[in-house]
Amino acid sequence: MNTFHGKILYLSQDPALIRRQLAGETLTRDQAEPLRDDVSTDEITPVHIMSHYDDSLGDFAHTGLRCGQDNPIERRALRQAGFAVLVGGRRYGKGSSREHSPTAEKLAGVQLVIAESFEHIYRQNADNIGLFTSTDFGLLARIERGEHITLADLVQGREALAASVLEAGGLLRWGQRFLLGAHSPTGVGSYEEDHTRSVAIKANGPQTLFEKILMRHHLTAPHTPEQPQPGDGLFVQADWRFIHEYYTGMADTLMKNALGKDFTLQRPEQIVVFEDHTSYVDESPAHVRGGLIVNMHAMRQAQRNFAARHGLRMHRTLTEAEVLLDDGRNVAGISHAMVAEHYALPGQVVVGTDSHTPHSGALGCVAFGVGTTDMANAFVTGAVRVTLPECVRVELQGQLPAGVTAKDLMLHLLATPYIRSGSGVGKVFEFAGEGIAHLSTDERATLTNMCAELGGLTGIVAPDVETLRFLRERRGVDAVIEDWMHSDDGAQYTHHMAVNLSTLSPMVARPGDPGQGLALVDLPERVHIDIAYGGSCTAGKREDFDHYHRVLSWGLKNGLKVPEGVQVFLQYGTTAVRDYCLAQGYDKTFAALGVRILQPSCGACANCGPGSSTDAAQVTVSAINRNFPGRSGPGQVWLASPPTVMASALAGELISFEALQRRTPP
Repeated sequence: MNTFHGKILYLSQDPALIRRQLAGETLTRDQAEPLRDDVSTDEITPVHIMSHYDDSLGDFAHTGLRCGQDNPIERRALRQAGFAVLVGGRRYGKGSSREHSPTAEKLAGVQLVIAESFEHIYRQNADNIGLFTSTDFGLLARIERGEHITLADLVQGREALAASVLEAGGLLRWGQRFLLGAHSPTGVGSYEEDHTRSVAIKANGPQTLFEKILMRHHLTAPHTPEQPQPGDGLFVQADWRFIHEYYTGMADTLMKNALGKDFTLQRPEQIVVFEDHTSYVDESPAHVRGGLIVNMHAMRQAQRNFAARHGLRMHRTLTEAEVLLDDGRNVAGISHAMVAEHYALPGQVVVGTDSHTPHSGALGCVAFGVGTTDMANAFVTGAVRVTLPECVRVELQGQLPAGVTAKDLMLHLLATPYIRSGSGVGKVFEFAGEGIAHLSTDERATLTNMCAELGGLTGIVAPDVETLRFLRERRGVDAVIEDWMHSDDGAQYTHHMAVNLSTLSPMVARPGDPGQGLALVDLPERVHIDIAYGGSCTAGKREDFDHYHRVLSWGLKNGLKVPEGVQVFLQYGTTAVRDYCLAQGYDKTFAALGVRILQPSCGACANCGPGSSTDAAQVTVSAINRNFPGRSGPGQVWLASPPTVMASALAGELISFEALQRRTPP
């Protein structure tokens, strides 16, 4: 590595200090502190510019960065200023799996990002494209002095696989050199043939369910250990790989550039393609305002062409006009929700280009999100890169009180010091204890889904009778729980968290970060709302809609109406959820209260549809999973559970359903 000739940009919490650096002033770390913690991928590359995946992406790097109420980095500013090094605080790159973020930074001229800690998907994505990351702040003084910085300096403390990938210039080049001959010693995914591997695992001592599943899918490859330990890089063979339209065109381009146009996909029958982010893009304020509709349509068509060219199964959400012509056979929805409804099974490995892929961990499988290069490499080699994580056991005791949901539990966990400090980054969260038996699979999916917000690689729940019920009743699958599908007594965990479910109450999270949670009864001020949104992968499931309907039906019976000026949106997670609600007659209640119903897709959660705010003064209460700056428009987003969102919609202000019932005369 040659000497860095560029400058250092400290991402300060003070927007004025960032602007001074962009204007040419050189600051020291002491002058720039405190640094921005929790810089999200939504801020590095706002979702509305993700139709760009060529060199122009570099113009948009950090255009969504929020410091206070200010966005100090304008379009092309980072690129034109010539910064080679970015410096941030804790949990840099948190949020979605979008590889656009490190790619935009690299295209803007950034060679190195230094931070106190990194989210695991962001850092792996950076490795995969050859963007260096480090937690060694000692490098800054050396760079300022113009010293020669070596590859060894930049990968100091990294595991062997990451160092090797960076040295090769990225994962696709590395994969073509080393992975085409990767294999499993025991026949991946075939449990009947796994006796040899099982004996080896048993000899190594008690293991968690996550470790058992991963080792049964472990592939041998260079620079990966035969007996991996936490922190080691390895490759696994996935039972299912899935991708959606924000990433497919980019992945196709990567594969063509590296391999030529006639590349072959490995095991295409285990690849699923989803069109779930662009169903309402023509109504997305951010995309319309940015003049990006043509780009989005081209991105969507690129995915359709890719799926057709390779003969891949594809699920596409229909427009509202198309729904009227549908014969009922179209099956679609949000990718990871669909995978849980149609594909994932206990003991399997599932990977997808979305940070909420852990959704399927509720079924007792290992499910995690990856970036575009990781998926492109997995498409052509069949191997998925993962760093073996440590496991955290979340012991649930008791039972949730009436009106309190798994979303409230997650907002509680997100507010704990352990998670707020970033200690959960890269970990596996195993939800266990007597309390888990009282939670349905839909509620368990909320827990595993939002492990992305905890910073974890994934979440998992051991399969049990509830899992079998869900698979049988929802999917018509008679699954079998094999004897090994549980964590062993004596398995090692890096941390234990315990929650008495009976002590929880409705929660909310203040705008800006899901970790800013507090009990609603402790909220000191009244918060009036303009928008109430229920939906997304986290809160677009059957039981979430049971909650929405229960609150709105009660309100209708008691003469309540949605206050003037408040907009209410409900968006199904999948067509199966929609069909269930129609069969239950929920649509009549929703229509009576003027709720706008949206077809299954990601929508406002990813700022790509109705329900997003259009003005910074607007306040939204939302059942989605994250509320990073700009995530659902320029306004302020409070997170809450499905019943709290609908109760707040009826009241015009943040309130729990229980509190609304108490203050409403019969």
